[in-house]
Amino acid sequence: MTIALIITFVYGLSIYLIFFRFQLLKFTIVWGVVSFWIGFHLLLIFLIGLRFFTPYSIDGHMIRQTVQLSTGLPEPTELREVLVTQNTPVKKGDILYRFDDTLFRAKLKEQQAQLAEARQNALILDQDVDIARDAVSEAEANEAFAQQEVTRYSNLVLQGGARQETLDKWQAQLIAAKAQVSEAQANLAKAELAREAQLDGVNAQVAAAEAAVDEAQYYLDRTVLRAPEDGTIVSQQARPGLYVGGRRIAAIAALIADADAYFLATYYQEHLKFVKPGLPVEVALDTHPGRIFTGTVVSIWEGTGQGQIKPSGDVPNFRLPSLQGRFAVEIKLDDPELASALPGGTHGAAAIYTGAGSKGFDVLRKVNIRLYSWANFLFPLDL
Repeated sequence: MTIALIITFVYGLSIYLIFFRFQLLKFTIVWGVVSFWIGFHLLLIFLIGLRFFTPYSIDGHMIRQTVQLSTGLPEPTELREVLVTQNTPVKKGDILYRFDDTLFRAKLKEQQAQLAEARQNALILDQDVDIARDAVSEAEANEAFAQQEVTRYSNLVLQGGARQETLDKWQAQLIAAKAQVSEAQANLAKAELAREAQLDGVNAQVAAAEAAVDEAQYYLDRTVLRAPEDGTIVSQQARPGLYVGGRRIAAIAALIADADAYFLATYYQEHLKFVKPGLPVEVALDTHPGRIFTGTVVSIWEGTGQGQIKPSGDVPNFRLPSLQGRFAVEIKLDDPELASALPGGTHGAAAIYTGAGSKGFDVLRKVNIRLYSWANFLFPLDL
């Protein structure tokens, strides 16, 4: 910067001494064009230095996080009460809207009844296992008795003390008793499997019923819409009688959050050569003419819409105006109260001081952004 000033000064002094003070040469149109052309290129040093060492943008806006307020109810539901007005500050948890909860209360009671029934059925399953075990014991006892009778009558028939028909009868009963044992054992296994059908130690039917109750409770809670965080309600057009839910998926209002506001400015890509997070920034807001606010660079956003090609059957159409893109730089203001108080969309200019090059460029840029700030007292010229 100092060298550029010296060169420019020496060049201007030389023009003055040669053509006007000592008149060593006659100042003609040709010499005028040549002198201007050389001087113009000397001035480019300052232009290049300012652009690369102190990037500047007048395309900056305050960004406020916005939450779209929607119920997410699965059924068309009537809005009964509106408890908030337009442009109203709210705190997290404040009730904003109340919707008709008749259908959802009935659904909750129905699911609670089914849960009670499922829990009762789970107890019945324990009884079914005990009954199946008793049936197995009875069938095994009948089998053992029939086996004893078959053994006894087999000996008697051989000795002539009983008839063959009686032995055949007990042999048939033994076969039937064995079948009963197999059937009872199968019923016991079936009852045990039904009882052991569990999810995280809870009977499957009970778990399903509990999930249904939780779902019904969730939608019942959604009939009272609360503020998700501190902020301000805007675009509040809802009136009692409005139906939401079901196929209506649009939000009924928006909440502008108080927290995490930041300033976003766009810069030409080549001017961000030396920019990195943590660098100091000065911001001139249109809402505060004559004042300069400080901040720091948070990040350079990794890309623009020009770097995105959406999946489609169309061949990309590249045109000359789309070749030059601007990158967004996120800036955090040092005064958090100011950032949360400024409306979203507040316009301003931002200068980044990279520390590269001479400090003289920083001085010129500081003058530049302060001129912009003071000019806000006059512009725009809407009288």
